[in-house]
Amino acid sequence: MSKRLIDKVALITGAASGQGAAETALFVKEGAKVIATDVNIKLLNQHVDALREQHGDVILPLKLDVTQEKQWVDAIAKGIAKFGKIDVLVNNAGIGVTDKTSGLTDSTIADWRRFMDTNAMAHFLGMKHVVPEMKKNGGGSIINISSLASVQGIAGASPYTASKGASRAFTKGAARDLGKYNIRVNSVLPGWIVTPMMQAFTLNKPLLDSLINGIPLGHLGDPEDVAYPVLFLASDEAKYVNGAELIVDGGQSVRG
Repeated sequence: MSKRLIDKVALITGAASGQGAAETALFVKEGAKVIATDVNIKLLNQHVDALREQHGDVILPLKLDVTQEKQWVDAIAKGIAKFGKIDVLVNNAGIGVTDKTSGLTDSTIADWRRFMDTNAMAHFLGMKHVVPEMKKNGGGSIINISSLASVQGIAGASPYTASKGASRAFTKGAARDLGKYNIRVNSVLPGWIVTPMMQAFTLNKPLLDSLINGIPLGHLGDPEDVAYPVLFLASDEAKYVNGAELIVDGGQSVRG
């Protein structure tokens, strides 16, 4: 069976752990070269070193704070210098809800900006600087990781919900703007996935049981459960998929 991302170069943010790490591992397994970025370069290098032992020099690890435009410019330039092009952008990096997240009336402007900058503005910055490279190549695929929260909301986490909703809406507009360049832009909306981000949200047993009871499949998701839909959207199998939203939640949204 042929690999699904042969000859493609992908830039993945938040690649050191969780969904980003799973996407990076799956992409190289499927033949891609990957510009793997994260703000935690030490953890990223550990992950990349393990993958290089299996796959060779097909990954470029770079430190990237996705809220800093100059760092985006530098990372893209280094990626192009290494691999020659960028076909796929996965805007995966983000910040999530913890047990210390402020509610609506307790949130500050700084709280709001922190969520919006990391979960929404960063997607704009990445696309702003990757799209010109994709145009040179005759097209590409951009996958923005939003959240089921953008559809259903999360009580006590309005700034987070708003930031994920902003990414989701931005994706729709960008899909209309960029389709004429053969650049597809889609969203993936994960539900409850077992990642370090989720584990930062203290889950006592009653709360965990309540979450699982609301999922028809009866369990939380793994990072790989998100990575495979992202792989599909990155591949040529999804060549007519643009402006779509793939909900990956075990059926939680069906129950409301």
